Amino acid sequence: MSQEEKPFKHPSFYPGDAPETEHPFSLYISVWILLFVLSGFSYGVDYAEVEGYLRWFLVTIFAFLKAGLVVGVFMHMAWERMAFLYAICLPPLFLLALVGILSVEGAWVYYVRSLFMTLTG
Repeated sequence: MSQEEKPFKHPSFYPGDAPETEHPFSLYISVWILLFVLSGFSYGVDYAEVEGYLRWFLVTIFAFLKAGLVVGVFMHMAWERMAFLYAICLPPLFLLALVGILSVEGAWVYYVRSLFMTLTG
């Protein structure tokens, strides 16, 4: 196989090989099209007038998918070493877990206050 016919191999997966520095252009175009489609789905949720928790769930899922594509492909995180990935991805996951735990606790405090404030007030 000649130099021009070699398939793309990222150097982080094959550290002994000579690194190719460019990703195929079709990868960027396909991700761009997928981002456009996901944005269309997000707009479709508004256009269909979906309301309530389903609306927020769908919009959030589409936003996370788009953010994951941007970070993974355009910021080249999909080809980074695992230690670097953990350093970037784990802190936001811990923050999301903390927000979830604190929202449950806040709902509990609000519920308990509503029970006892009606008795004393």
